[in-house]
Amino acid sequence: MKELIETIVKPLVDYPEEVVIDEVEDSHHITYKLTVHKDDVGKIIGKNGRVAKAIRSVIYSSASSTSNKRIHLDIQ
Repeated sequence: MKELIETIVKPLVDYPEEVVIDEVEDSHHITYKLTVHKDDVGKIIGKNGRVAKAIRSVIYSSASSTSNKRIHLDIQ
């Protein structure tokens, strides 16, 4: 899943080398914490959150077919 997030996010940002994805897993959830350069946060969120919503839609639909745990994507 980390690779999928990187594949989506890196082309959108000016500083792809600063894209960091941390995975935190517990018994019912997997949380991916996406951290980007401070100048790229707006690009990842997008106008009215549209880009973030689209990224989450792709991640969640991919995860629903491969895992029985709930997936969360936190953008920092």
